[in-house]
Amino acid sequence: MAHQHLTLLSFAAALLCSTLAHAQQASNALPAVSVSGRSADTPVSVGGFGDTPIAKLPIQATLLGSERLLDLGLSSLAGITALDASIGDAYNSQGYVSYLKIRGFDLDNRFNYRRDGLPINAETALSLANKSSIEVLKGSSGIQAGTSAPGGLVNLVVKRPTAAPLSSLLLSVSERGTVEAGVDLSRRFGEAQVFGLRLNASVAELRPQLRDAKGERRAVALAGDWRLAPDTLLEGEFEWNRQSQPSQAGFSLLGERLPDAKSIDPRTNLNNQAWSQPVVFDNHHASLRLQQRLNADWKAQAHLGLQRLKTDDRLAYPFGCSAADGTYYADRYCPNGDFDQYDFRSENERRDSDALDLSVAGNFVAAGLRHELSTGLLFSRFESHFQRQIYSGPGTGNISGQLPAKDLPAGTDENTNRDERSREFYLRDTIQLGVQWQAWLGLRHTRLTRDSVRTDGSRPTHYSQSFTTPWLGLSYALSSQHMVYASWGEGVESEVAPNRSRYTNAGQALPALKSEQFEIGFKAGSNTVDWGINVFDTQRPAWRDVGTCDDNDNSCTRVADGEARHRGVEAQADLKWRGGGLLASAMKLRARRQGSADPSLNGLKPANVAERSLKLQARQNLGLPGLQLQAGLVYEGARAVLPDNSLSIPSWTRLDLGARYEHSLGNQLLIWRVGVDNASNRRAWKESPFQYGHVYLYPLAPRTWRASLELSL
Repeated sequence: MAHQHLTLLSFAAALLCSTLAHAQQASNALPAVSVSGRSADTPVSVGGFGDTPIAKLPIQATLLGSERLLDLGLSSLAGITALDASIGDAYNSQGYVSYLKIRGFDLDNRFNYRRDGLPINAETALSLANKSSIEVLKGSSGIQAGTSAPGGLVNLVVKRPTAAPLSSLLLSVSERGTVEAGVDLSRRFGEAQVFGLRLNASVAELRPQLRDAKGERRAVALAGDWRLAPDTLLEGEFEWNRQSQPSQAGFSLLGERLPDAKSIDPRTNLNNQAWSQPVVFDNHHASLRLQQRLNADWKAQAHLGLQRLKTDDRLAYPFGCSAADGTYYADRYCPNGDFDQYDFRSENERRDSDALDLSVAGNFVAAGLRHELSTGLLFSRFESHFQRQIYSGPGTGNISGQLPAKDLPAGTDENTNRDERSREFYLRDTIQLGVQWQAWLGLRHTRLTRDSVRTDGSRPTHYSQSFTTPWLGLSYALSSQHMVYASWGEGVESEVAPNRSRYTNAGQALPALKSEQFEIGFKAGSNTVDWGINVFDTQRPAWRDVGTCDDNDNSCTRVADGEARHRGVEAQADLKWRGGGLLASAMKLRARRQGSADPSLNGLKPANVAERSLKLQARQNLGLPGLQLQAGLVYEGARAVLPDNSLSIPSWTRLDLGARYEHSLGNQLLIWRVGVDNASNRRAWKESPFQYGHVYLYPLAPRTWRASLELSL
């Protein structure tokens, strides 16, 4: 493995050295430094309304560029929770899949993620090495996705060949010895430079503050384009990435007690048994996109995306308490800190996704009104095929991390394979009603077929559904820089009752879960400040198991039962002044269960949802040219630990500090970055996910230093 790392590093170094030599011969002048415009002027493809800038859309979206991610030392999706108050953690374990929530709703990693606009499966470690930006749509996504949780969508935008030559080498280190090297090269070729190529490659040795979590990460990506004709562009790209690292097991309640986070060493990893093995994510992605301009007003596009994921999911898994003295808890650890320790392994998991999007977009005038129309068809296929999983145990562990579990009783269990086919028709139209008024209309009709079966052939399910999700928006431009809007839309999720004998409706498709959202907002933008405030109200149907729900046949029925209602206020601002700026966002959320036939459930908060959050990112240049100081503040309110709301973790605040220094060396531009995350070394429970009927607690990561050097031509 070390030899492979050296090979990739040598490859990157050789590419950079050849580029440096070429640049030295070409010119002694400093390279041109591009200055990007306001983020509010940038289109977001995840919105679905073409090239319309964020500031002009009647939706809320966040665009996070790669430069901002570099300044903060972020290498996983979980890190973006520090940048937007509406985005929160939803079971973020180091070394594992990133799970996010938006507006209090957990995103579904199978259906709420996109890559250059095409659906992907995010049940893996997604690489950011070749991503130019991350787009986050907040709110209902019924016209952007066939099925999805109502919180929003996350879209990863791939780096493409640039118009001008680009050469960049990045070297970074962080506390306890994490080292990463990466190269980013872009060139154009041929007469009139009709061919373009961009290479991204990176390798990392992971030595995090979390103990017993050494790992590695590697990625190689190549993107190309070919201008076949003035009106025809063909783009293709391929990406391979691999991450191998033991994941972080969570803490839990100790009997009836919430442990004091100050007494817990956040570097302790409960996945530290001698037989613990790393989680390995091996990912391949590829896409081909053909864009054809039909005339001055219309263009067509065909976009094909392929994803092949392989995962070895392994964990020394703490779950519950069954002590020798008869103490038993199914959802937490023993009062003395002991827990049942299991050996979980699900190896050679395969998740394959294919998507083909055929679309046409253009503008026309009808009945005196100007329309900007886009319509298309999306065909997608998703398959997840697994082996039998090992689930051995229990042994005994302890939150001190010092109690080894040996000779666990052997055990295996069946896994569940899933297949899905989906056909979606979508239509979106922006109508200019006058100088100041615009109407926004959209709908998506989805037809899906889903199958599942256990790896031994038991418990098969099969069903098909079709549904239409509409969306309406209306905006009014108070001036060229101020806009008010209102919108209404639906989203949908599709579920089946578990095919187990205890359910009276086992294996039957449940009525589609149609969520509904209302939103009103105000946006303002100028060269010095972009800001906005909005109010949203989202209702999502809920299901509940009714009956004794024990091991007896027909003891349980899954039925529709009320809804989850999330109402909130969001405010965001991007302030710019000479030599500095402030990116700020805040959210006040009221998330409650309502309408249940069981009165004891009504009025309860969902577990692991902070109802108040504040995120600040400040920057200021100093007297020394090229030097900028940075500071980030993250505040998260209290979160319910248990579904009955009887326990909560307290609020917490984290301070991050950083500095950036740019200077020239010959005709190269050097950017030095240093930072410290959790500068005050605050100890707190970061989040409290309730998963698989069990309470988990994840601590804030301890104070961590980081530094990097970026060399650009």
